[in-house]
Amino acid sequence: MNNYTKYIVLFFLFGLLILIRVFENELFYDPYLVFFQNDYLYIDSPRRELAKLVAFTCLRYSLNTIISLVILHLLFIENSVVKFAAILYVLAFIILMLLYLYFVVNPRQEDYYMFFNVRRFLIQPLGLLVLIPAFYYYKIRR
Repeated sequence: MNNYTKYIVLFFLFGLLILIRVFENELFYDPYLVFFQNDYLYIDSPRRELAKLVAFTCLRYSLNTIISLVILHLLFIENSVVKFAAILYVLAFIILMLLYLYFVVNPRQEDYYMFFNVRRFLIQPLGLLVLIPAFYYYKIRR
């Protein structure tokens, strides 16, 4: 793939990540979107359908992960980078989802800030923002 095509595909993939974020209200069930936009430290947790919430959170994480892995593959062209990143994403998903479920099932106001941050890592492609510089540094050091 030549550089011109590669840059167009990367632009498209980053655009997809942006569109997922822009249309999150329409695409995903998440009562916490509005909850965390308000003064959430002083109000009670919203009512939610647990199975639906977990399913849509998993879907959003999966979409962000797949797009992120393709971006990493295009940027670094090494299968070892993509395999390592995929393992990191799976481990992060397991750990973050367990924490997320704990916070959803046991909502306490003193845990809302930690819940907010765990949820952020699940629904936004923050892993990509960490992995790109890490793999770039690894590449130039090698």
